[in-house]
Amino acid sequence: MRPLFLAFLLALFAATAVSAADEDIAVEAVKDGRRIHVRVDAPVKAPRDVVWAVITDYDHMASFLPNVKESVVRTRLGNRLHVFQKGEASRGLLTIRFENLREVDLEPQTEVRSRIISGDTMPAEFKTRIEERDGVLHIVHTGSYTPDMWVPPGIGPSLIESETRRQYADIRNEILRRAGRTDKP
Repeated sequence: MRPLFLAFLLALFAATAVSAADEDIAVEAVKDGRRIHVRVDAPVKAPRDVVWAVITDYDHMASFLPNVKESVVRTRLGNRLHVFQKGEASRGLLTIRFENLREVDLEPQTEVRSRIISGDTMPAEFKTRIEERDGVLHIVHTGSYTPDMWVPPGIGPSLIESETRRQYADIRNEILRRAGRTDKP
């Protein structure tokens, strides 16, 4: 029993550790019954068109988001897309797999609205905006979803915050790479 408890503590520590370079990415996850509400604010110094290109590059997300194993636009009709994604997030002994089809509405250079229309986190709705504050762009993501698995109070939201922060750090790193920059806000 003791080795299992130690492994659990190590997994918890690894999941909640924040890279100093990414501590400016604000993430809040709140559990409300079975529903999870998430809010992200990720600052990035890059041109708006590069930020937009990365956050809407669904066909290539698997190449820069390690937890996404497959991402493909299945249909495109104007500014409405159907995007299939599949992947997994692991921390220590815990692995969460996901597979979904989302309907995405694009308001170019400004906002992405999506809702999961099939998959394992239904119902789910998200909004991602590009906002400018004091000369710095911010990727502001809000949404809520109901996972099909039980999320423990306390540790569950902490794990979600950690994984979400890591995902937005990867997004920001891809934006900076494409913009030819290495500095963060």
